[in-house]
Amino acid sequence: MIKPLLLRLHRWISLLFALPLLAIIATGLILSFEPMVQVSGTNGPAIDATRVIAAIKRHDPDNKARGIAINAGTQRLTLQGINAPAIDLATGEALPEGSTLSGLFLWSRFTHERLLGQAWLVTTSTIAMVVVMLIGTLMGLPRLRNTLSGWHKATAWFALPLILLSPLTGLCLAFGLTFQAASPPPGGGRIALAEAVRMVAAEHDLSHAISIGARGGRMMARIYEDGELRAYGVSATGVTALPRNWPRLIHEGNWSAMIASSINAVTSIALLTLLCTGVVIWARRRLRKAKRQPRGVSSLKAAT
Repeated sequence: MIKPLLLRLHRWISLLFALPLLAIIATGLILSFEPMVQVSGTNGPAIDATRVIAAIKRHDPDNKARGIAINAGTQRLTLQGINAPAIDLATGEALPEGSTLSGLFLWSRFTHERLLGQAWLVTTSTIAMVVVMLIGTLMGLPRLRNTLSGWHKATAWFALPLILLSPLTGLCLAFGLTFQAASPPPGGGRIALAEAVRMVAAEHDLSHAISIGARGGRMMARIYEDGELRAYGVSATGVTALPRNWPRLIHEGNWSAMIASSINAVTSIALLTLLCTGVVIWARRRLRKAKRQPRGVSSLKAAT
């Protein structure tokens, strides 16, 4: 009695949120490769802080940019928060606009976090994903068979830790749960973007920096160290390492760029497999019922 009810709930919740989940999972698959691309970009030539500061002052004279993104591999600088083209650090000139890999990642991140511009839709769909997974586990261990349904169930059970951890860490980000062991150091006052670049360059190699800018009410720098993307607070008092935000590190795959990116890619493929096979199983079942119904109706008419 309870298992058929769980099966219906599992099926209809999945179908109701199928389209938003498809967009979230597909963009998540694209974003799973971002840490690999970012860390490979840190192997480029050294970046001169004076060139970065000069580019900021030239292309943002009104100091409206909230931050910068750096790619040492392509010697490219992007001003964040304003409508400005990417800058070639070698020449200081604006680069022609075009479709780039960074643009794809930016679009994917916006869609992943604010589907159709609505963050609540992403959060609601993620909660629905967790509920569907929990209902699936309550239905008990599956019988593994070489059928579409068998592969659906096998994927769900063998990949359960990964596919459950991904939406749970996503919900932690949505609700601001960091599980940090220590409180972030005091801000010490906001500073200008150019000054923040100078201070970070004095203590770290800018070719390993991914971004420097205002985030969460403070100036922050995100820098790759031994494959991990570390966050630093930048203020008038100096550059200070911030406590690790483990839900973010796990969800984005930044605790170890090469290993975590691969794990996140496998997780996204498993989630896509579950979503697509689930929809196909439902569609095939509906099609079989539709084919049987006319025959049943014809027999009933003949009998009467």
